[in-house]
Amino acid sequence: MITSTVPDDWRALQDAVGCLLAECGFAVEIEKKVETVRGTVELDVFAQEEVKGRRYSIVVECKHWKSRIPQNVVHGFRTVVADLGANIGYIVSTAGFQEGAFQARELTNIELLTWEQFQNRFELSWYESYFSPQIAKHLDPLLTYSEPLAPAWWDKLTEGQQNRYLELKSKYDEFGWLIMTFTPYHRMLRKAQPITPLPVIDRVPANSTLTGNVPETLLRQKAYKEFLEEAVAFGGEIIAQFRELRDAVA
Repeated sequence: MITSTVPDDWRALQDAVGCLLAECGFAVEIEKKVETVRGTVELDVFAQEEVKGRRYSIVVECKHWKSRIPQNVVHGFRTVVADLGANIGYIVSTAGFQEGAFQARELTNIELLTWEQFQNRFELSWYESYFSPQIAKHLDPLLTYSEPLAPAWWDKLTEGQQNRYLELKSKYDEFGWLIMTFTPYHRMLRKAQPITPLPVIDRVPANSTLTGNVPETLLRQKAYKEFLEEAVAFGGEIIAQFRELRDAVA
C-alpha cells in the first residue's frame, strides 16, 4: 500500500486523494467549481494529465461517512461526470457501498473504491512518478558511497579517517544496495519487477548486516510513503557521516 494512514475526516480524505494524484503527475484542483448544463457543481477533486498530447481527466467524490454509500449518490455522480465529459469518475468511501450502489455503476465510467482500493489503483503510477524518483533524489549520495571505488578525496584522508570511512562502508554498504533496488536505475538496468516489495525484512537473508545496522521499524515497514520518510531520514544521517569526512579534507 502507499500509506497506512487513514484520513480522519472528509477534508482529510479529499486532501489525501488530491495529494496522491498530484504525486502521480496529475494537475489537481480541490473543491473546483464548474458550470454544467444543470448549474454550478463543486467537485471534491478534479485531476488532469496529458499523455502524448491527449488530455485525461478524473473526477473524485470523497465520502467519509459512517454508513455505506447508497445508489442515489452514484446516480447523481454519474450525471456530473457525464456532463463534464470526464474520462472516469471515482467515488472513494471509507465505509464501503450498498449493493444498489454497485448495480447503479454498471455499464458506466464510474468506479466505487475504498481508500485502500484507490491507493492500489494508482500504486504503480505513484511508485514510478514519485516514490522511486524521491528515493534517488534524496539518497543518491548514499548510492555513491556504496560503490566499490574510493572517492576522489580518499588520498587526502589520514589513516584514522580512512579507517573511519571503511568502517562506515562496511556498516552501511548493504543498506545502500538495498536502497538501489527502489531507484529508477535498478528498474531500468535490471528489468526488475515493477515494484520492489515491502516489508524489506521478508527478503533479508540470515547472514545480513541489515538487521543489526538498520532500524527494525524501517525493515518491517509495509507502506511505501512511510518507508520513504524513514529511509530518507536514516539515509540522511549516514550521508552526513560520510560528508563529515569529506569536508574535513575539502
